[in-house]
Amino acid sequence: MSTVILICQVIMGLALVLTFVRVVRGPSLPDRVVALELFSTTVVGLVGVYAVQSEVASFLDAAIVIALMGFLAAIGFARFLERGGPRDD
Repeated sequence: MSTVILICQVIMGLALVLTFVRVVRGPSLPDRVVALELFSTTVVGLVGVYAVQSEVASFLDAAIVIALMGFLAAIGFARFLERGGPRDD
């Protein structure tokens, strides 16, 4: 099981790095918003894997909070773009 957890952490770490590159280099603001949503989802996955590894269930509460904050951030960006915020597409 420890090997599977390690593989999951490495793959999710690589996904975080690639997502961060998309956030920085994203060609447009909507692409960056999608990348930020993916970033928060990947962090939730990492926290979940760590909760399984450490056998501490309270980390799952932190994962839920991170997921809710990522969702609310995506809603905020969407409303900003909908109301005519600057777009660079």
